[in-house]
Amino acid sequence: MNAIKAALRNPPLLTLILVVLVWIIAGLTLRGFGAYGHLRYLLELSAVIGIVAAGQTLVILMGGIDLSVGAIITVTAILLPLISPEADPTGLVGIVLTLGIATGIGLLNGAGAAYLKVPPIIMTLAMATFLQGMLVIIAGGSAVSVTNAAVIWLGQARPFEVPAGVLLWVVVSIVMLIIIHRMPVGARFLALGANPLAARLSGVSVGRNTLLVFALSGFFAGLAGILILGMNRQGYVGIGDPYLLTSIAAVVLGGTSILGGRGTYAGTIPGAILLVTTTALITVVNASPGWRSIMFGSLILGLLLISGREARR
Repeated sequence: MNAIKAALRNPPLLTLILVVLVWIIAGLTLRGFGAYGHLRYLLELSAVIGIVAAGQTLVILMGGIDLSVGAIITVTAILLPLISPEADPTGLVGIVLTLGIATGIGLLNGAGAAYLKVPPIIMTLAMATFLQGMLVIIAGGSAVSVTNAAVIWLGQARPFEVPAGVLLWVVVSIVMLIIIHRMPVGARFLALGANPLAARLSGVSVGRNTLLVFALSGFFAGLAGILILGMNRQGYVGIGDPYLLTSIAAVVLGGTSILGGRGTYAGTIPGAILLVTTTALITVVNASPGWRSIMFGSLILGLLLISGREARR
């Protein structure tokens, strides 16, 4: 009984337990679900959401929401094949340039929120709309194929039978946990999310930290866009749209308060896996994409209500 109460008080642990239970039950009842190849595929899909949600976690911890991550993913997936120099056989130059652009977009979001005093949700929504219009002009309705060797390796390689994207997610997870729990900047993000006025009076720079958190969000969204491009071998307008809602859902499902100031990336990890697993189960019973959207929307709404009640307490 005490163990159950402890799990209920620990959202990351509760989410992890749900993932394990769903995998066990589905593995016993659905033929082929528990096969190593299928579970590996679920982890590979979860890695994309987990990497996008890394930046989203930081933004939400500071009390904001980044609605531009889907557009940044699309920008990355379309621009990288176009700007990768043919003279570079490794493809690393194109990756660096694209990540620089994604980080720069994040900096613009941060500048608007910090210095123009535009609410982050409005600033990132406006940025997403601008980027979507720009991409339609640049790419139209055409898909852009990738020949970048490094991107293809990232999306297709399986060193030691483990997808390269999953290994990348492991690295991102370690970095995120160090940032949040072992570095002063993580404490500043949490302080600004919990009580911006008190943090400001304590000497925490709101502007500098807002720039940093949105730059990191742009960087991680760009990194996810590169992984998606490698997995699909082509980029097109709208390729990043499904990852906006799921990145927010993974963060909130992992126990991070949507109001900021409380949470950890350790919960976002099983949150991403649970979302992908649930989607896979819905696919098995031939549920329509509309039902998936209803599920994600209901999930976020329910957890928002819980977060709001806890904040009032």
